[in-house]
Amino acid sequence: MMFASDNTGPVHPKIMDAVMGANDGYAMPYGNDAITATARDAVGAVFEAPEAAVEFVATGSVANALALACMAKPWDGVFCHRTAHVEEDECGAPDFYSGAKTILIDGADGKITPEGLEAAIMQCKGRGVHGAQPGPLTLTNITERGTAYSLAEIRALTAVARAHGLATHLDGARFANACAALGCSPAEMTWKAGIDAVSFGGTKNGCMGVEAVVIFDPAHGRELALRRKRGGHLFSKHRYLSSQMVAYCADGLWLDMAMAANARMAQLVQGLARVPGAHLCHPAAGNLAFIDAPRAAHARAFAAGAQYYLFDGTLDDGPSDGPLRCRIVCDWAKKPEDVEQLLAAWAG
Repeated sequence: MMFASDNTGPVHPKIMDAVMGANDGYAMPYGNDAITATARDAVGAVFEAPEAAVEFVATGSVANALALACMAKPWDGVFCHRTAHVEEDECGAPDFYSGAKTILIDGADGKITPEGLEAAIMQCKGRGVHGAQPGPLTLTNITERGTAYSLAEIRALTAVARAHGLATHLDGARFANACAALGCSPAEMTWKAGIDAVSFGGTKNGCMGVEAVVIFDPAHGRELALRRKRGGHLFSKHRYLSSQMVAYCADGLWLDMAMAANARMAQLVQGLARVPGAHLCHPAAGNLAFIDAPRAAHARAFAAGAQYYLFDGTLDDGPSDGPLRCRIVCDWAKKPEDVEQLLAAWAG
């Protein structure tokens, strides 16, 4: 009953086989190998953007940081939701790599509104030379609260940004889960909706450790490559990263795994009706949900071997029937019986 994170899940066998296949013989280093060329083409095909600049890194944090560094000047502000992944979970990496600062915007269910973005941009402009200048917008989809920006919401936000001459980055650590939830193509959720760059996450969705930085204007390709090298994230034996992405993109494996993870979360959400006192804190669009449940329910689950994170309290600092918030995440390999076991423990 491991529900702490999709990072805890196993690597898909096809991904592991691809890494083992890359271990056969010799290949040129630093991404100058045939596997990396194939991986770039594969990602370009997934996004219907064969001319896009594509580079591979091992972590989502550096994928976001490098993309934003290519989009923001050191005196810029990067607009993001207060609970965005780049704000809450990356130890200031985007600020460090770009020199820019994050400008936080509030919004319900982890999402920015066009009105909120417009107000933040205008406030930023109003400070003149004394404040950070308006810079790129970054969105997280699936959001850090488990919700999803619809295509219409993304288009509305990118329209506000473009009206002010600003680019938009999409943090796609759970990009595949968002595509599966919205029933859209990668192109529809990115460049067709006004997105200029995206981190196409693989690690949380069945890969060993690989993320693709995709910038749709190929003019940024050289800068992206140089920033990756200067930041210490160009692997010498690069084919072991790239091989994962080749398998990930082949035959829609990336989407199949996301659909499986989302299905398990849908099963869990439906089953909450059997747990007295339990309810969702935000709509659960993909494979992540925040849930309030009685402390006694959490105690039973942990005693049965469940693992997940508690928020805003502990098992010991309130009444047993009082609500305590948790975060539940389903990975691609989660089985229906795993979900049923957790629900049964919660229900008592």
